[in-house]
Amino acid sequence: MLYKFKSRATADVIMLESNGRRLLEIIGKTPDGSGIITAEQIPAAIAALEAAVADDEARRRAQPEDGAQDDGGDEAGGAADAVSLRQRAMPLIDMLRRSAAEDSDVTW
Repeated sequence: MLYKFKSRATADVIMLESNGRRLLEIIGKTPDGSGIITAEQIPAAIAALEAAVADDEARRRAQPEDGAQDDGGDEAGGAADAVSLRQRAMPLIDMLRRSAAEDSDVTW
């Protein structure tokens, strides 16, 4: 399944289910097949995503120190996390910012 985020202010943003579900959970939305982030909810959604990105980056900075002590590192786990939350979230954050500027809702 794919999540297709739509707004009158921007082009569509399409994400794989796992990525879209994670971002929706971060902003406190139920990751159903469809939903809405109203223009009034957008500032809180942006703040939640930015806080999650900051937490993820802090965890990633601390992780190499932990990984250096672990001789049996899991190569597959590292490859799966190669794309940061910032990279996953930025298209949606950009959409939310542009939508807020034009007082438009975001749907999926």
